[in-house]
Amino acid sequence: MTNPPITPTVISGGYMDKAQITNTRKGLGLNQVEFSQLFGVHQMTVSRWERGELSPTPYQQTLLNEFQVAAKEKETKKNQEDIRTILLGAGIIAAILFILTLAKEGKK
Repeated sequence: MTNPPITPTVISGGYMDKAQITNTRKGLGLNQVEFSQLFGVHQMTVSRWERGELSPTPYQQTLLNEFQVAAKEKETKKNQEDIRTILLGAGIIAAILFILTLAKEGKK
């Protein structure tokens, strides 16, 4: 018996399909382990999002939407290096704050 396909989480900002989630992660220059740390989930959860087997919660989807904006910023390579450095050095909260700041700048 096969499970029915999982319907993506829909919120006011829309939802991301598996390719958009993957592109957002790669746009931030993060591997699945690093990306999963930003959401407080296991790497396999990110893998399942990217394969379309599992949908992010509304909270996670909200962060994904903001991260997608940040991933599209102009100075992508520098931002990727900064995100990695902050994630490794200062921690998850600092990295999330940095990414959300990039997203805010991207909306101007």
